[in-house]
Amino acid sequence: MSSTAGGKVRKWPDLPWKVRLFVTAFGFLTDASFRRNGKVNRCLINLIDCKVPPSDRPVNGVTTSDTTVDPSRNLWYRYFVPSAAEGGRMLPVVVYFHGGGFVMLSPSSQLFDDLCRLLARELPAVIVSVNYRLAPEHRCPASYEDGVDVLRFIDEKPPANADLTRCFIVGDSAGGNIAHHVTARAGEHNLRNLQIAGVIPIQPYFGGEERTESEIQLEGAPLVSMKRTDWCWKAFLPEGRIETIRRRILAEEVLWRTEKQRKEVREADYPNAMHSFYAFPELPESTLFLRELQDFIYPQ
Repeated sequence: MSSTAGGKVRKWPDLPWKVRLFVTAFGFLTDASFRRNGKVNRCLINLIDCKVPPSDRPVNGVTTSDTTVDPSRNLWYRYFVPSAAEGGRMLPVVVYFHGGGFVMLSPSSQLFDDLCRLLARELPAVIVSVNYRLAPEHRCPASYEDGVDVLRFIDEKPPANADLTRCFIVGDSAGGNIAHHVTARAGEHNLRNLQIAGVIPIQPYFGGEERTESEIQLEGAPLVSMKRTDWCWKAFLPEGRIETIRRRILAEEVLWRTEKQRKEVREADYPNAMHSFYAFPELPESTLFLRELQDFIYPQ
């Protein structure tokens, strides 16, 4: 996010030097990894995308394990269980879709392993972090289909300590887009045990045929730019089927707006925060955001 002061857009918020260094390096390697031919240099992006294995021993009060849903498409999820689940306590389920412009990162990325571990411990909740297929190798609607199939999988095979009657679909950035469309599509399936209690799109990555004011304001801001987002959209949308996908997405968004009229909707705004601020606990807005999540998942 950008923020305004005196009518001017402030591109970079005040950041600790480690965060600023990471964001700068990540942006540089991202630009270098996005090739002109529409492909991603994954060897290059992996230089900064550190991977973390699952751990059956508690790390910061949380154990993790990986569960395969469909090996033919490398569909799996990382499951985070906090110490609060000891003794068989049932906790709300957060199905999480990571960000990365539809084209990079995974649940095993250090950034998202740390974030989901934090959410599991502090909410508390059990977290199902989905490893969906990435573009451009697998274009839209592959990630949407993967998300729905994970919901169907855990509906049939509930993970330990998971209260499926309190399931929240959550995603950040591109993952917020996926969370939105997975929720819209979930109604097409007869889920017997899983009940979606809420959807939390965090700085969701949506776009249109015309530039939005937020796109223009964010030009030159940390992590996101029109050049990067344009590249990601081209990598994500199917070649030759853009109009068909656009009509499907529009229909889902109309359904979403209709459902919103019958549901409680909350909005939280952090005008001084950058994109992906929630992944950096040292930023003050991250703590505020965590409290908002707690209040939403555990209403008083």
